[in-house]
Amino acid sequence: HSLTADTCGALGALLPGQTVCTELVLSDCMLSEEGAVLLFQGLCANSVVQVLDLKGNNLRAAGAEALGKLLRQNQSIQSLTLEWNSLGTGEDAFAIFCGGLAANSALRQLDLRNNQISHRGAEELALALRGNTTLQQLDLRWNNIGLLGGRALVSCLPSNRALCRLDLAGNNIPGDVLRAVEQAMDHNQDRRTAFQENTARTHVLSKEVQHLQEEKSRQYLSLMETIDKQREEMAKSSRAAAARVGQLQEALSERLSIVNSLKAKLQMTEAALALSEQKVQDLGERLAASEQAQQGLSQKQEKAHRLEQQEAAERESKLLRDLSAANEKNLMLRNQVDGLERKVKSQQEQLFLTRQELTNTSAELKMRAIQAEERLDMEKRRAKQSLEDLEKLHAKEVDHMTRHLEESERTMQERVQRLEALRLSLEEELSQAKAAVVSERSQAEEELIKARSQARLEEQQNLAHLEEKMRLLAQARDEAQSACLQQKQAVAEAQARAGQLSLQAEGQRRRLEELQQELNNKDQEKVAEVTRVRVELQEQMGRLQADLVAQEVLREKVMALERQLKAISSEHRAALLDRESENASLREKLRLKEAEIMRIREEEAQRASFLQNAVLAYVQGSPLRALSPPK
Repeated sequence: HSLTADTCGALGALLPGQTVCTELVLSDCMLSEEGAVLLFQGLCANSVVQVLDLKGNNLRAAGAEALGKLLRQNQSIQSLTLEWNSLGTGEDAFAIFCGGLAANSALRQLDLRNNQISHRGAEELALALRGNTTLQQLDLRWNNIGLLGGRALVSCLPSNRALCRLDLAGNNIPGDVLRAVEQAMDHNQDRRTAFQENTARTHVLSKEVQHLQEEKSRQYLSLMETIDKQREEMAKSSRAAAARVGQLQEALSERLSIVNSLKAKLQMTEAALALSEQKVQDLGERLAASEQAQQGLSQKQEKAHRLEQQEAAERESKLLRDLSAANEKNLMLRNQVDGLERKVKSQQEQLFLTRQELTNTSAELKMRAIQAEERLDMEKRRAKQSLEDLEKLHAKEVDHMTRHLEESERTMQERVQRLEALRLSLEEELSQAKAAVVSERSQAEEELIKARSQARLEEQQNLAHLEEKMRLLAQARDEAQSACLQQKQAVAEAQARAGQLSLQAEGQRRRLEELQQELNNKDQEKVAEVTRVRVELQEQMGRLQADLVAQEVLREKVMALERQLKAISSEHRAALLDRESENASLREKLRLKEAEIMRIREEEAQRASFLQNAVLAYVQGSPLRALSPPK
């Protein structure tokens, strides 16, 4: 629609308070300089619009100055299309526009095709690019930049690291300058990709470091809890030992009082009893120490079992997260494939429209040719002999035009065939990409399922092994408790015998000797049992260390699988980026071909009009027309 200055003023007054629309398309609206200035003043205070399209509005010096002010003040517009304007006609105004571009820090894409930009305008753009650090794509095709402007742009590229795409076709620039621009753009793009990869890697590493710190803090807290529990248990055991010692001391005092009441004959028996009591105390202390050691070992094994269960749960949660991430990536890939299919369909529709337009134009040209032939036949009948030479010339021109039309139709058909071949190749590539994505996704899912099954089997084996160890330890504990009970019974029997020794001194001496021998044998047996228990505990510790090593191997396997998944995802991303770049190049080719088709149509229309005018002028200026009677 053609917009007047008043409508542009109304839009400019509305835009500062507008908070919904993010895209403003005003292409081919025939904006005046005054209306464009009012519209750009309203956009200066807008912070929502991100895409601005001003194609085909014939903006000149005043529009360029207003655009420079807009770029200097607005920090939300990211894409600006200015194709088919005349911004480069005024050098001073275009310099203001370039100054605003240099001060802008939000614009990412700028389209300046067909703007009559000269080499001086290119020099101003080069100065702006040296100061700009955010512009990524700049289109300068079909201008008048020339050799000097191309060199100026090449000289500014080493200081600009943000620009990744610069199109300079149709500017009469030599090939070496274009190659230098391509090399600079490739270098900037490689640098940008490397920067993105580095940021992604740093993000992943920071996450891993945080995870490790959290695990270390958890381990530290668990260790502190175990230490506190051990301290509490040691305090309880010390209290129990003190109580037992007090009880033993009380029993000894009672026995000493009883022994002191006896006569001097029983002094030797009292000494023997004291020795037996000391041995009993040593045995009790040893039994308490063995019980404490067994309790500590059982607690350690229970803690190790809990830690292993927690680690198994964490592994399962990690694997589930990895599966969810893989599924999300697959969904993203499917969405991208669907988008590519939609793009292919849209391209097919555009090709069908172009074919229809070609058929319509060919039909119109044929109709015009038929009408021209009919008119020429009428004039031939009227002019008779004097127009025979003219008829020959006209026939030659008609043949030439028909040949030209046939050649143009052939070229257009060949182009359509090429486009169809490109479409078929794109469809084949899309089908191949789909098949590759499906196969890679199935392989990744199978690997994840295998890893989960292996981890579960190994965890079940570890749990069964730990349960067996706990059962063995419980049996050993029961055996030790039974031995302690037997020893307590023996101590009780010894105390009873000591009470009977007060009546029978001589029998007590013999029995004391027998008890000493029995106690020595029991000491040896206890020492053997303690050594055997120590050996079993060492073996169990070795098995636990082997289990820990196996768990570390499993962790390494899981890390390797995660790295493989990351590598596969990076390859998918690279393939998708390549496909997107190919689609973009195909779109540009289609745009160029559409422009060529429009140019050919205009040339054919001009030639037809020239031929019609020439025929009419020749017929009107012929001498027979002057001699013929009026109708």
